[in-house]
Amino acid sequence: MSAHPFISFMQRAAALAERGRWDVAPNPTVGALLVRDEKVVAEGWHAVFGGPHAEINCLADARAKGVNPSDCTLVVTLEPCNHTGKTPPCTQAILDAGIRHVVIGMADPNPAAGGGAAMLAEHGVQVEMGVGESFCRDLAADFLAWQRGFPFVILKMAATLDGRIATRTGNSRWISGKEARLEVHTLRAAIGRAGGAVLIGNNTLLADNPQLTARDVPFVRQPLAASIGSRLPSKNNLFLLKERPAETILFTTSAGAASTRAAALREQGIRVVPLGEWNAPGGKDLEQALRWLHDEAGCHYVLCEGGATLGLSLLDAGLVDELSLYFSPEILGDNEARPLFAGRTPQSMSDALRLRTMKCELVGEDCHLTLRPVR
Repeated sequence: MSAHPFISFMQRAAALAERGRWDVAPNPTVGALLVRDEKVVAEGWHAVFGGPHAEINCLADARAKGVNPSDCTLVVTLEPCNHTGKTPPCTQAILDAGIRHVVIGMADPNPAAGGGAAMLAEHGVQVEMGVGESFCRDLAADFLAWQRGFPFVILKMAATLDGRIATRTGNSRWISGKEARLEVHTLRAAIGRAGGAVLIGNNTLLADNPQLTARDVPFVRQPLAASIGSRLPSKNNLFLLKERPAETILFTTSAGAASTRAAALREQGIRVVPLGEWNAPGGKDLEQALRWLHDEAGCHYVLCEGGATLGLSLLDAGLVDELSLYFSPEILGDNEARPLFAGRTPQSMSDALRLRTMKCELVGEDCHLTLRPVR
């Protein structure tokens, strides 16, 4: 079966859309092209939240280049909006431009903005829906999570080739190389720019005393720091408590959140949040924490940096949207070294947690895998 004649143009539109990543949330990243005689003659993408949508920027590019849009096909990764929000509806701009052929990657999952394809078709525009839908849905995976009331959750892990995240004594510095660590700091900076949070487990907080900040890279603002565990830290010498109290969130049990220790932490400016269903089946406490970060803290992205127990719990509960996994070219060869994932008891391969590989690349000497769950 031959590929759709506009599939390569849709791929180009998706690449353009990525330029708006981190800056348009909670809007989706969208790219648009005008194509004439099998050539791209104008292009645009949604660049900043509250700013013009991709279609409008594409039409502006056409005007600047002296291109008549009515002679072109519009290729756009997401169904043009059909409502007035922070900007007027893109459907009307498309009609006003005289465009008669529109190729769309995926339907808009937002009921308030959807219906654009039907509206264009009712006005005589030839509309093709679902061209390159699989990679357009991957592009909009964060937007789909927000529509469900969750942040987009990235689980970042680093391991040796034999799947160990630390020695038997707990030493893990450094498994990944400096290039990989710099890439993670760049990701933290992006998470912070989008108003997101870095999430760790309580054991990691107490054992590693992390900063959870972007370092050695430019940043607009630091991400929030969040930890989840049944035990609240009993000492004030942790970095997050001393240096970042206003940016720190501690999720704990209802009893822990009502304790005198919690009251003292709140006096320091730290948010202590009770989770009612602690260790409930299906990760209900984790689900509650993520919804709180989305609804109360305004976090569109959450970067989980461990530990292994928290990471597996999130994966097992279906709460991870993307796994970012760095493998270093090292082997410990110790059965007692701490494994990447452990604790499940599957009886057959059909019980395995399934993921699909999105990307594999070298970062310095490390192999970086980007995976997403098979839903």
